[in-house]
Amino acid sequence: MYWTYLRRELAGRKKQTIIVAAGLAIAVALVIIVNSLSGGVRDAQAAALESVYGVGTDLTVTGAQAEPGEGGPGQGGGSFDFGEDGGATAEDGTTTLEQSRLMTDMMRGTLDASTVADATSVDGVAAASGALSLTNSTFSGELPTAPSDGTGTTDGQAAPPAGGQGGGFGGGSFDVDSFTVLGVESADTTVGPLSSVELSEGRLLDAGDDGENVAVLDATYATSNDLAVGDTIDVGGTDMEIVGIVASTSSEADTAANVYIPLGVAQTLAGVGDVVSTVYVQAESAGDIAAVQSALEEALPEATVSSQSDLASTVSGSLASASSLITNLGTWLSIIVLVVAVALAVLFTISGVSRRTREFGTLKAIGWSNRRVVGQVAGESVVQGLLGGILGLVIGLIGVVAINIIQPTISAAASTPTGPGGDAGGGGGMPGGMGQAAATAADITLSAPISVSVIIAAIVLAVAGGLVAGAFGGWRAARLSPAEALRSVA
Repeated sequence: MYWTYLRRELAGRKKQTIIVAAGLAIAVALVIIVNSLSGGVRDAQAAALESVYGVGTDLTVTGAQAEPGEGGPGQGGGSFDFGEDGGATAEDGTTTLEQSRLMTDMMRGTLDASTVADATSVDGVAAASGALSLTNSTFSGELPTAPSDGTGTTDGQAAPPAGGQGGGFGGGSFDVDSFTVLGVESADTTVGPLSSVELSEGRLLDAGDDGENVAVLDATYATSNDLAVGDTIDVGGTDMEIVGIVASTSSEADTAANVYIPLGVAQTLAGVGDVVSTVYVQAESAGDIAAVQSALEEALPEATVSSQSDLASTVSGSLASASSLITNLGTWLSIIVLVVAVALAVLFTISGVSRRTREFGTLKAIGWSNRRVVGQVAGESVVQGLLGGILGLVIGLIGVVAINIIQPTISAAASTPTGPGGDAGGGGGMPGGMGQAAATAADITLSAPISVSVIIAAIVLAVAGGLVAGAFGGWRAARLSPAEALRSVA
């Protein structure tokens, strides 16, 4: 009886049902799309941060900003020194030159290796690992024999230019190829750069590799340079045996460097002594990160301590603008549309009850209780809300699918002086590690993920809107009396 009457009443008031359901559907669809976009922007922010930070670490400790000209041995810039025997001269007088050198970041100072132990001793620190971030620059090219100027003779060699600029020189040509190198503590894979990689081929560095000329390569770099396990790679003029290939555990971010070698070997090849450029710190608890950061800053006043939240605050460009727009405008717009839709449903329901005075009065006259009348009105409104929720869900999912098909691209930029390797995971960082101090920018494809919780919330909102409308309409219907119905009939 109840459901039959309910179906007939909804079918007899198709216009009201369509308008109420459509209003709630628009609100529900907007809520779904806004929430999905918000999730997509959060994922994009995480990807942007992971691309400059992605080492599975809570905090990083780095050296202070270096003043121009204050760099120590192996620090940024400088020229290639070939010496008298720096090249090989062919019969035609052409001199072939090639030299590799390792340099630390010219914009940021290094830390004494004892900083790792100092960081480990701070309360709340679970583990700490040091790493030395370097840039390997290789100069190679051919120079013709320098002509005599009449004041003397040449020895068959032309002096190579200083610095690292590619191009021609007196009829010759040369190139400077660069890649990022990270000296890491071989046995430490629980904190630091190697904690966020997965082994693709070969093996990782281990404790037995200390002092050995071995290397692990980033998969992307290895593929682009046709390198494999068992091959060798020239790092700082020394051939390093490739023992493993690794890839990032995240599909959105590269690894921290192109090449990983034992920390001691990196220090020796770069000639910088017992130093590190970054200390990666893992807190005992996520809730302790702020306190640990403060304690580290107090214990290491000359160093710079950064957390992932610090990096998050530097994210700029249209990524941050999109996040702000969706969070503020999108959320408020959803709320406004939802309120308007519910208000519309309430007004239509009350209006419908007013037009059904004779009907409800007659039902009461034949024995319907107020509770049954209220249940009838509320049931009709809930069904209208449910219909609106289902329609809104369909529209929202279509909108989400459209966004994922279009895949809009937004830019993300982060100033990352604490980054471990400049052009992370890619080839050709700037000599001297200048890429480590530069702003990192990337185009990120925005997606709109959908979750079951959002779908459930949308349906609940629609049904709740129907309940609110039904409550007001039921209250109005409960106030009607059989006498009103009799006066209406008369």
